[in-house]
Amino acid sequence: MGKKNSKLQQETVDKLIAETYFSEKEIKQWHKGFLKDCPDGLLTEAGFIKIYTQFFPHGDPSKFASLVFRVFDENNDGSIEFHEFIRALSITSRGNLDEKLGWAFRLYDVDNDGYITRTEMFNIVDAIYQMVGDQNGGEDGDPTTRVAKIFEQMDTDNDNKLTLDEFKEGSRNDPRIVQALSLQPDTSLA
Repeated sequence: MGKKNSKLQQETVDKLIAETYFSEKEIKQWHKGFLKDCPDGLLTEAGFIKIYTQFFPHGDPSKFASLVFRVFDENNDGSIEFHEFIRALSITSRGNLDEKLGWAFRLYDVDNDGYITRTEMFNIVDAIYQMVGDQNGGEDGDPTTRVAKIFEQMDTDNDNKLTLDEFKEGSRNDPRIVQALSLQPDTSLA
C-alpha cells in the first residue's frame, strides 16, 4: 500500500511547483521526509498532534494541533496527504502576508461560515495558551482578555464577528497580532 505513494510522479511535482513556493528539489526532499514519518502517505490527526507535542513539551498542544490539522486537511477526509501538507507549509512558511492572513482566518473560522466569532477566537487563543504553557500571561493576561482586546481593535462594525477584511486590516494595523499568530518574526522597524 505504501509503495503506491513512495514515488512522486513528475506530473505531481510540476503541479506542486506551480502551486507552492518550493523548488522541485525541495518538494522531493519534503516528500522523502513525509514518507519517512508517514510510510502509508497519510498523516493522521494523532500523528499531527504527536509532532506538535515534540515542539511544545511544556504545554498541551493537542487542541491547537487539532485546529491546525483541520486547515491542512483540505478535503476533510481525516488525514493529510503530501500535497495538502506541502501547500499549507508553503503558505505558512513562504507566503506573503495576505496569504498567511487568509490561512490564519481559515484557522480561526472553525465552522467555515466566513466569520470569526468571539467563541471561535477564544477557542484558538485558549488553545495557544494551553500549547505554550503558563508563561505568566503577559500583558494580555488570560485568553478572555486577549480576545476582548482583539475584537476591540478589529471589529470595526461592532457586530461581534470578524470578516476576512476586518481580520486582515486589524492584523496589518497591529503587528503584534500577526506575531501572536506566529505568522511572521518580530521584525519591528521602529
